[in-house]
Amino acid sequence: MNTLHIEHAITEFGVWKAAFDRFAEMRRDAGVRRHRIAQPVDDAHYVLVDLDFATAEEARKFLGFLQTSVWNTGNAPALVGQPQTRILELADEYSES
Repeated sequence: MNTLHIEHAITEFGVWKAAFDRFAEMRRDAGVRRHRIAQPVDDAHYVLVDLDFATAEEARKFLGFLQTSVWNTGNAPALVGQPQTRILELADEYSES
């Protein structure tokens, strides 16, 4: 499992989430298997997004799409500044049942 991890400041969560939701089909078509959205407990103007892919190549390709077709084109109305990103590979996982 590979994860595209994205962090960035936002102006308003509701506006940001509506924009995020508009890209649901594109995420699915790009191979996103699962996503998680989190916010710091002390900062309502910041989001962390994890998009899970089967391969790092799928994650890199989708990151390229975000950089060229979303973040720099005005299609991200609540985005503040440039997102910070990393592509992660799962090294270990634990889950208590």
